[in-house]
Amino acid sequence: MRSSPERAITFYKQVFGWSFTAWGPPGQYWLVGTGPDSEPGINGGLVPRRGDAPVARAAVNAYVCTIAVDNVDASIATAVGSSGTIALEKMAIPGVGWLGYCKDTEGNNFGMMQANASAS
Repeated sequence: MRSSPERAITFYKQVFGWSFTAWGPPGQYWLVGTGPDSEPGINGGLVPRRGDAPVARAAVNAYVCTIAVDNVDASIATAVGSSGTIALEKMAIPGVGWLGYCKDTEGNNFGMMQANASAS
C-alpha cells in the first residue's frame, strides 16, 4: 500500500480530533495540533513516508507515541471504525491504567492510555 498523508490526516482527525495545517511545499509537510497550546500535547509534523511501511504484524516498530484518552475501549473502536487496526489488544498496566495499541491507515503504531489506578 502506498503511503497517503491525506488518508492519515483524515484518520487522526476522526480518531483524536487533531488539526493539520499545510506548511511549506504543497503535499510535503503538515503541522499537527493535538490540543490547545495551554495544555501539554504532542504537537508535531506529518510528512509522506519515504520508505517501506513497518512489518504488518509487528506490535512495535521503533517507538510508539502514546496518547492519553478518556476511554480506551471507545478510542480503539473509533480507530478501527476509521480504517485502523488493532496491533495489540487492550491490557492492564497495574496501578497506571489501560493500554491498547493500534495501527493507523499507513501502518504506523500508536498507543492509547486510559489512566485508571485500579487497573489490574
